[in-house]
Amino acid sequence: MSLRSSLSFDSFEPTFEPPQHLSEEKNPSRRRRRQESNSAFELLDSLRHSLSGSSFRTAPLNKSHTQGSEGFSVKEIYGDLNDEDINLRRSATRNTILDSLQERVERTLTPRHLDPEYKGEELEEGDEESSRLYEKLPDTSVPSKDFGGEFTGIDPELVSWDGPDDPENPRNWSRANKLFQTALVSTYSLISPMSSSMLSPAMNEISESLGIKKPVIKSLCVSIMILAWAIGPLIIAPMSESDRVGRKPVLNFSIWIVAAFNLACGFAKTPTQLCVMRFLGGLGGCAPLNVGAGTLADLWPDSQRQAAMAAYSLGPTLGPVIAPVISSFIVTGLSWHWCFFILAIFNFAVAAFGTFLFKETYAPKILRNKAIKLRSQTGNIHLHTIYEIADGESTGSRLLTTISRPISLIVGHPMVFGLGLYMAFVYGFMYLMIVTFPTVFKGDYGMSTNIAGLMYLPLGIGYILGTLFFRYAIDLAYRRLTKRNGGVAKPEYRLPCLVCGGIGIPAGLIIYGWSAENKIHWIVPSIGMCIFGFTLVAVFQSIQNYLIDMNNRFAASSVAAAAVFRSCFGFSFPLFAPAMYDKLHYGWGNTMCALIAIALGIPFPLFCLFYGERLRLWANSRFDRKQAIKDSKNLEKLKKRNEKEYIRSLEKKEKKESSDQSERIEMKDTPEVKV
Repeated sequence: MSLRSSLSFDSFEPTFEPPQHLSEEKNPSRRRRRQESNSAFELLDSLRHSLSGSSFRTAPLNKSHTQGSEGFSVKEIYGDLNDEDINLRRSATRNTILDSLQERVERTLTPRHLDPEYKGEELEEGDEESSRLYEKLPDTSVPSKDFGGEFTGIDPELVSWDGPDDPENPRNWSRANKLFQTALVSTYSLISPMSSSMLSPAMNEISESLGIKKPVIKSLCVSIMILAWAIGPLIIAPMSESDRVGRKPVLNFSIWIVAAFNLACGFAKTPTQLCVMRFLGGLGGCAPLNVGAGTLADLWPDSQRQAAMAAYSLGPTLGPVIAPVISSFIVTGLSWHWCFFILAIFNFAVAAFGTFLFKETYAPKILRNKAIKLRSQTGNIHLHTIYEIADGESTGSRLLTTISRPISLIVGHPMVFGLGLYMAFVYGFMYLMIVTFPTVFKGDYGMSTNIAGLMYLPLGIGYILGTLFFRYAIDLAYRRLTKRNGGVAKPEYRLPCLVCGGIGIPAGLIIYGWSAENKIHWIVPSIGMCIFGFTLVAVFQSIQNYLIDMNNRFAASSVAAAAVFRSCFGFSFPLFAPAMYDKLHYGWGNTMCALIAIALGIPFPLFCLFYGERLRLWANSRFDRKQAIKDSKNLEKLKKRNEKEYIRSLEKKEKKESSDQSERIEMKDTPEVKV
């Protein structure tokens, strides 16, 4: 039974008078906010009437959104209204919000707006925003702008930010605090990559100790952790996008897990135990590599995020270089067991430090905590966030969506597939190069374990120089292209520096390969490694930023999709490296990799610059439509549930009114007894 056809919200139009202490409020700013809120009610009622033919009226807001608990108690919001009228008003208000979200979703589903040929500037007034709506919404479970702040003028019990300058909003934290949190997340992202390559220089000692003879098993012990990075993001990272969990628990738990299993690796007695412990450690340690990018997006707006992303990108790139340098000295002075023990000590130190100092950055989780605190302070158990009243998706359905969406993006989004494939090959080439260092510099060049470990440094120097250079180059290109486009930024403006990868990556591979094969002075392969590392940063930063900007609603899934892709390649490339170099040797083996890098690294970035926008809009529209259909179903389910609650409240009110009327009649008919 439809509520509008039977009882209808039109039947409830409560007359709402503010409590005396609020109606006499002398604060002009609070009075102005209340007037704006009342105007918002009138506008929304008018809009609903014109779009749906219904015209129920929701009571105006009678509290101001100020810091603290003032204005959030039931008495301050509803005054002397009885419980039945309050419940009816809550249902009516909630239906207003659900209808507004439903109308937004329906505009997204309008075929006119899904036409990739349709230009934003040609849209009628008021339609431009809705045409690409989902690309601009935050990466949350509800299609709401400003984390529900748009509805604070409608729902007096809705908890959101206290205005655009709310200090609780991570975007408004002090610059020093944001830089500290960025540094902490960047340190988190260093731990797992360090763990992945820590045992590379010690592999000969490990092989003798554990009886490993096959080269592929040696490579598996190194790369098995990277395989976990391909699986973990599909399970662990989506948990950070829940308003019940948030970023902090996921990141902190992840660091403790990788620390524990790194410690366990030091006690391994068989190759199987070592591989299992490293795989489990990789499952835990994958979170910073995926959640970290979302954390930076929580903290920094698009125009300021490049520097933060540059610092964050040092972890996945510099980690695999630092660890072998350290472990080469540890295995010489102590034993291979201590490579893991010392790494675990460092991991535990970072985990303890971060547990106390890392702050939650995910807005829905912060707002949920704020609502819980306000409920405790005011006694109003009905205070809520937009996600608690407008998220109708079940936990199981949400988990299935977050697991399947990255895979869907890889398969169905050409930009995610193309850029993810290019990043994956480059990442695979990096690990392909890293696993050859012990053989090249210890075997062919005759260096000791300690000195051979130092040969990882040229790659690290390239990473550092690339980070310093491309942090400014990518940002400069982005700002200039945005200015040339009338101040309108596009994700494609992050990609010009990507072309550098198509030149530098092949050059670095060829120089390293042929100089190593011909045993030219070690400085020449070092130069090749440095060039490779320098341009790898351009690839990593450009693509990472593009995937975040490409579609805000699916930013985390896009980053996870790319992580799955590159981790699969990072795992598999070291496995076939020994066989490939046995057949082709270092010169032709790296030349083949260079040709692949040229084929991917030059044509595709140029294609993205000239045609990427059209392809992105076409692909985004398909995913937006799919998500809008799901949102529409969830909102319809919530509206039906709300209708039932409204009917129960209305029946309860009518029953009470009937009972009160009967009592008045009985009192009137009862003869007065005279004494």
